Amino acid sequence: MSEVRLQIQNLCKTFGITKAVQDVSFNINKGEVHALIGENGSGKSTLTNMLTGIYSIDSGHFILDGREIHPKNQVEANLEGVSIIVQELGTLSGLTVAENIFLGHESRFVKFGIKNTNAMNREAQSLLNQYGFGRIKASAMIDTYNFEDRKLVEIVKATYFKPKIVVIDETTTALSQEGREELYKQMNRIRDEGDTIIFISHDLPEVLRMSDTITCLRDGVYIDTVKSSDIDEEGLKKLMVGREVTGDYYRSDYGEKVSDTVVLSVDHVTVPGQIHDISFELHRGEILGFGGLSESGMHEIGKACFGASFDRTGTVKLADGTEINDIPTAIHHSVAYTSKDRDNESVVMNQSIGDNICLPSLDNLMKVPAIGILSDVKMKTFAQNYADEMSVKMVDTDQFVSELSGGNKQKVVLARWIGKNSDILVLDSPTRGIDIKVKQDIYQLMDKMRKQGKSIIMISEELMELIGMCDRILIMKDGQINGELMRSPDLDENSLIAKMV
Repeated sequence: MSEVRLQIQNLCKTFGITKAVQDVSFNINKGEVHALIGENGSGKSTLTNMLTGIYSIDSGHFILDGREIHPKNQVEANLEGVSIIVQELGTLSGLTVAENIFLGHESRFVKFGIKNTNAMNREAQSLLNQYGFGRIKASAMIDTYNFEDRKLVEIVKATYFKPKIVVIDETTTALSQEGREELYKQMNRIRDEGDTIIFISHDLPEVLRMSDTITCLRDGVYIDTVKSSDIDEEGLKKLMVGREVTGDYYRSDYGEKVSDTVVLSVDHVTVPGQIHDISFELHRGEILGFGGLSESGMHEIGKACFGASFDRTGTVKLADGTEINDIPTAIHHSVAYTSKDRDNESVVMNQSIGDNICLPSLDNLMKVPAIGILSDVKMKTFAQNYADEMSVKMVDTDQFVSELSGGNKQKVVLARWIGKNSDILVLDSPTRGIDIKVKQDIYQLMDKMRKQGKSIIMISEELMELIGMCDRILIMKDGQINGELMRSPDLDENSLIAKMV
């Protein structure tokens, strides 16, 4: 019989009129990877955010090793033996790598009121080396590292002090395959040492492969707990949505001719240290995929096409000859962009859902265009229409985006650009952190836009969605295009991997 590590008893949390977690009770054992699954907004992150002190508890109890805990913040949670690696960035800009690793625990390096920075850097570097992350320098500012490297720093921060419970909230979606393998190694180590992982992921094959036990939440309510060995992917989908997930998932067409009309030309584009001499064309009604390892440069492609790259050379040109050199020009000429780093680059966290959806379309929402006065009625109607179209789970459009789940934030991002009716969409990791049903909705939306003659650049580390959705796939390696693959029913992941490594 497994020994219980954490008892969750009658847990409740509301945001306004939204019941995010409703009277949830279940147990999590020692020495297991316990997965939490459910659609976006099902309550998974809300529950773990209460456990780790990010949210307060409305009612209910967390009993850890027989003792009730109620941390008020993440530092208190750490002291109780609970840590978290969050879905978005969990490191603080303006601090060094070492200061981020030991945030809240700096006192161990303080003597007579003076912090021994050298000792902190030495210990942090020793930890980084032990984890195999020695290329990350403890004394460097965290801002000098990219999104993925900052996630690797978070792995060290969350696990070096051997907590009893580590929450991993959608972290794998931010990592390359190499980074995922390192995280898997740490998960297995923690389990083998008798401690516990709470693992949140929308990647159901990954959930089945990595977890021992799975608990499903739906609309904030506990549904069931099952052994991973006793269920398959279809069974998990049914638990999540309460019915069979049917209908087309990826595109089903093959052999359709893409238009010869070029809508975007990228010529000899270079961003120092990121991409070198990139040239390609995007056609009307085409979904053009970019794949590669995380450091291949593919994410910089999106920024370059949207005029958001720093120190870019070469040209990005529309069919009418307009050159895209900055973001306002891109938006004005019907180019949209969604970033992989959603919270920092795609939404304004401390603004409302309505303001976020309306932002690119303000010119069309004026009451008095001549003097720039916005129409509140137009904005409210516009935001509501497109939030409804994307089925955003919300109180209303006045709710702050920061209160939404990751998947619902992504719906807001997409609602913004659907409302703008952009002709060219550059989508970087558009289904990152999104549940199986919403992924299906997004794929169907992309297919619909393609048929309407809109053109899409899809950048993704998920090889199956590139194969399933794209007319053409360009593979990036070491900052350059290393191969082109055409849509085919015979195309498989190995064909892409061969060009990536």
